[in-house]
Amino acid sequence: MSEKLDQFKQEIEAFTSSSMEELERFRLKYLGKKGELTVLFDNIRNIPAEERKTFGQNVNILKNMVLSKVENLKSQIESKYTQQVDEMDISCPANSMEIGARHPISVVTKKIYDVFSKIGFTVAEGPEIEDDWHVFSALNFPPEHPARDMQDTFFVEKDPDVLLRTHTSSIQVRVMEASQPPIRVICPGRVFRNEIVTARSHCIFHQIEGLYIDKNVSFADMKQTLLYFAKEMFGNHINIRLRPSYFPFTEPSAEMDISCDICGGKGCNLCKYSGWVEILGCGMVDPNVLKNMNIDPNVYSGFAFGLGVERITQQLYKTKDIRLFFENDIRFLKQFEAI
Repeated sequence: MSEKLDQFKQEIEAFTSSSMEELERFRLKYLGKKGELTVLFDNIRNIPAEERKTFGQNVNILKNMVLSKVENLKSQIESKYTQQVDEMDISCPANSMEIGARHPISVVTKKIYDVFSKIGFTVAEGPEIEDDWHVFSALNFPPEHPARDMQDTFFVEKDPDVLLRTHTSSIQVRVMEASQPPIRVICPGRVFRNEIVTARSHCIFHQIEGLYIDKNVSFADMKQTLLYFAKEMFGNHINIRLRPSYFPFTEPSAEMDISCDICGGKGCNLCKYSGWVEILGCGMVDPNVLKNMNIDPNVYSGFAFGLGVERITQQLYKTKDIRLFFENDIRFLKQFEAI
């Protein structure tokens, strides 16, 4: 036993450190709950009676050596740190910290929120994984409609149909199921379509759809709302045009174009050299959709619209390739500031 005590004494005398963490490990090695000296103190009853006093004194000496060593080294470490702080030149510039930037899609989405909130629209959200009823059937899509085909839609499973939503109109259905007119909402979110990725299109993109249902809502109300939106987003110099179109859930339906702000109407690859860029589809809500939602079409009418956020962002930032928004190249993203 005396050999072990001599060994501990040599280790304690030889120990040195400039690290608080290492010093704490040293203290716990000897004085922790399962430390070497703690175990010796616990076993002192097993020492012969005539040797107990001397043994206890020697262990106590080692304990005091450990405490003294810890205190001295701790003072040295703290003194060294204080000296380093005193010698620090606080007038030196700090190390630069690289700050991130908001993604242009997020910036534009926020601006669209602000534009529509000024005229009473609120934001509604819904799930990205949906069922056939909310994406197709409730919106008057016939069973044979091409949008139901696998070439357009990403199906999670078939029978029953579970799929990634192809538009945020599914949120409109959920809003109409849960409330009665007047309804005035915009529905943002990611949507998914099985399309070829090009400079003009992507298989994932962000969409914001709007829905307004009340008494005596007319096509003129829709046109005025969308004209207001276009001028708030792009400026008073922007012109719009409405072209007849077809959507299963609106009648009559239209596509809305704005004058191309990238080429100034001269023609570029984004506007297909026409001077106009399609930014949204719109129309009056089909009476069959209102009936599906237990809303009386003889009392209420409304309009709906849907726009792609990437297309709006391209126009605002003069970006010709939609794929850049998904590559997360920091060199590209750093170019943008809030509008």
